Amino acid sequence: MDADFASIWEIVADTVPDRLAIVQGSRRITYRTYEEQAARLASALVAAGVEEGAGVGLYLYNSAEYLIGQFGGFKCGAVPVNVNYRYLDDELAYLLIDSGAQAIVFHTSLGDRVDRIRDKVPKLRLLVEVDDGGAHVEGAVAFDDLLAAHEPAPRAPSTGRERYMLYTGGTTGMPKGVMYRHGDFSGRLYDAYAMLGVAPPPQRASEIPAFVEAMVKAVPTTSVPCCPLMHGTGMWISAMRAHLVGGTVVLLESRHFDAHELWDVVERERVTEIVIVGDAFARPLLRALEEREAQGTAYDTSSVAWIVSSGTIWSAELKDGLRERTPAVLLDLLGSTEAGTIGSSVAGSDTGAETAKFSLASGARVVTEDDRRGVVPGSGERGMLATQSAAYGYWNDPEKSARTFVEIDGVTYVISGDWATVEADGSITLLGRGSNCINTGGEKVFPEEVEEAVKRHPGIDDCMVVGIPDERFGQRVAAVASSSATPPPSEEELRHWLRPYISHFKIPSTIVVLEAIRRAPNGKADYDWARRTVSAGVTDG
Repeated sequence: MDADFASIWEIVADTVPDRLAIVQGSRRITYRTYEEQAARLASALVAAGVEEGAGVGLYLYNSAEYLIGQFGGFKCGAVPVNVNYRYLDDELAYLLIDSGAQAIVFHTSLGDRVDRIRDKVPKLRLLVEVDDGGAHVEGAVAFDDLLAAHEPAPRAPSTGRERYMLYTGGTTGMPKGVMYRHGDFSGRLYDAYAMLGVAPPPQRASEIPAFVEAMVKAVPTTSVPCCPLMHGTGMWISAMRAHLVGGTVVLLESRHFDAHELWDVVERERVTEIVIVGDAFARPLLRALEEREAQGTAYDTSSVAWIVSSGTIWSAELKDGLRERTPAVLLDLLGSTEAGTIGSSVAGSDTGAETAKFSLASGARVVTEDDRRGVVPGSGERGMLATQSAAYGYWNDPEKSARTFVEIDGVTYVISGDWATVEADGSITLLGRGSNCINTGGEKVFPEEVEEAVKRHPGIDDCMVVGIPDERFGQRVAAVASSSATPPPSEEELRHWLRPYISHFKIPSTIVVLEAIRRAPNGKADYDWARRTVSAGVTDG
């Protein structure tokens, strides 16, 4: 694509100015207003001295200001930076310094952290606060006041080679910024619409108006990201994709996911697409539907064409429950920040799907760890997932870039760290992330496989599996699970129940059962917390 995101969204706004771009509760923002407010913010950033290529931190909960802040940053040639709202002082300062941030937009409820670290970020020139009930930060400018004080910035030409960046979650060490060129990344997102068959996805900016008009007429999109915009699943699969085709992004108002709120919004806004992160969202979605069915007042799900998940396991039994209660096609995407989409699994009203089974995307393959040769289908050999990606490296980390972005047969691939086997039909079975692999007495155990087995028990709601030190075997398998059953299943019961499903060396030697387990806001497992929790249980017991 020969344009950056700002130019693309300007074209979309010109094509469908009166369509809703953003909805959150009673707030309704058209594309005309969306583009104008982003242009005013761009003007304010330039006036404050924010330079081309500088970072603009978005330290926000899901809100219209998040999307306007990103659009405005793109418009002035800056690099919007996703900042996890759970970050405290050290992590926040690190991210702003690493990204070269010269401005930050933040909710006032997070302002005390910004105030404490502002002097540690030497390049920071502008603080913009969005009032959500927190205290005013001295020297910060209110978001609405800033926009009102500046005229819209003139539109700037683009090439599509401008740098876009998303910071990873930092599951190992501090977060790293993954770099893409706008044109490469937007082109991949547009290409995903080819499966709908409405019209050929645009390859150049000049082709965007006709494609948007065709999409709005044939399959208008209203998308809800259930997960945070600060993560790739919420931003890429929901918000960015919807805004590329003149669709509406509907944001939930609650700061914590409420499945009943989601289904209420689906009914009210006639939502066509729900974006989630695996079982952590799918399970409460299904329970909310079941609860309303039991009350005799089932939710109206007839508008939902797609439920899309990425980032973690989405179990087959939860897919089946949603298939029975919605007309949606369930699209399970396998991917990562660096690799993009590696594979997919599709289920619908008359098509089931297995857990962790995927068809490889174009440009993806499974290779051996040592010599990077392709794994033979049906051989049972384990290999690492590799894919051709829109990403081209890590910001400020050439060594990690060299380890992750590797050349195989003359082509650059991203080695995602995920392990899989290749079935005889060419499909793959995902084993798990290699960095989480547990080595117990020389046997490799992937936590995801054990977690899925534990979650099949009718008394278990969720589970995380970790390795803990063992004097004899190096590591042993341990689990922390949650249960709403009364009484919850015991450790002995769970271990006995697991015997027909997984090998004996994979059965956790310790299982701590709690009322709830801790996951990140995007639904991904917090394995550090699980490890601490299990270790404390072992020590105390």
